[in-house]
Amino acid sequence: SSNYRLSRTSSFREEEIFLRQASYGSCGSRNTSPLSRMGSRNTSPRQKAAIKTKPRGLDEETAASFGKSVQPDVQMEDSIWAELPEDLLNEILARVPPFIMFRLRSVCRRWNSIFQDRSFLKFHSQVPSHGPCLLTYWKNSQVPQCSVFSLPLKQWFRIPFGFLPAWAFWLVGSSGGLVCFSGLDGYNFKTLICNPLTQKWRTLPSMHYNQQRQLVMVVDRKDRSFKVIATSDIYGDRSLPTEVYDSKINKWLIHETMPAVNLCSSKMAFCDSRLYLETLSPLGLLMYRLDSGHWEHIPAKFPRSLLDGYLVAGTQKRLFLVGRIGLYSTLQSMKIWELDHLKFIWVEVSRMPPRYFRALFRLSAERFECFGQDNLICFTSWNQGKGLLYDVDKKVWTWIAGFALQPYNSQVCFYEPRFDPAV
Repeated sequence: SSNYRLSRTSSFREEEIFLRQASYGSCGSRNTSPLSRMGSRNTSPRQKAAIKTKPRGLDEETAASFGKSVQPDVQMEDSIWAELPEDLLNEILARVPPFIMFRLRSVCRRWNSIFQDRSFLKFHSQVPSHGPCLLTYWKNSQVPQCSVFSLPLKQWFRIPFGFLPAWAFWLVGSSGGLVCFSGLDGYNFKTLICNPLTQKWRTLPSMHYNQQRQLVMVVDRKDRSFKVIATSDIYGDRSLPTEVYDSKINKWLIHETMPAVNLCSSKMAFCDSRLYLETLSPLGLLMYRLDSGHWEHIPAKFPRSLLDGYLVAGTQKRLFLVGRIGLYSTLQSMKIWELDHLKFIWVEVSRMPPRYFRALFRLSAERFECFGQDNLICFTSWNQGKGLLYDVDKKVWTWIAGFALQPYNSQVCFYEPRFDPAV
């Protein structure tokens, strides 16, 4: 397809042979099976290794192979793969990494339509997740752009975002394979939901009080639905009631109004069906229960000498606080605390090593972003063009390769690539 251009690298040559052979078999060539040409035409075990080329589809952002070992080609009998049952084909494709699956859309119409097939989506929803990714979004000459860093593959991929509308919007976040945006279409505040892999999107109905809000999206994979919570912005009208969109009924429901408090920031964390915000007066946390629709205050005082803090949601009801401490640049450091839900105190769980802190923040007032998913915490510093990842369970710090190649004005969030969530 002419829509997908990419350069060749030695680390991805094997997959293009796979795609060429697959397209021959499924688009009217010698063998009619979609997988008839997945292997080599010569089935002799003494056949030499095929020349490896990069697959067509997404643009790769980096040319590094990250030291991945190249596996030898597996020889497959054409007569066997030509008779592959349809359900077995779907089960095999459901286990292919999502970004390789995205490339297969350009092979032929047959494979482009298979990702909308109910049988394939059923198998795809049952396989384990590909793993967390980092999604960066920006606009280049008013054209939406998107790159995704796959943590399991340790590579950047470009996803075409030209399918989105032209009105101004910004990234809200991602959950369960869906990505949420909000913005202004003229004078109207709108919310947009899309699936980057299926290239499907739609705008949600207008809220009862259609003003700019702070939003968070939550996906429930069990019943294949999602909700969007609209709270009051730190600089917005605090008298507006909380509204919750439910995809099951396609409506916004009015809930309790947020109490009159002084918020530290508009940053929020959703953990265990609860939404948390930091408050200065009264000092502590403001919690919203999604099941009951009520707000309540938690008297969890912040650690001493905390300069700037971010709430980060973890797994199994874990809530983290990440922030810098210290009054002077030479004494500053970054710490991570976890909330004790019984005693309402913050317990220190980790501290960023000095060498990482000095590399990430060269100035005492360096602006940074912090967000998390599945006990993974990501730190970004656009001034330094660096991204740092911390695994809370393994207690391991790692740099994000190729992060400096992303535009300065990018917006970032964690993202789980999936084909099955519907907008």
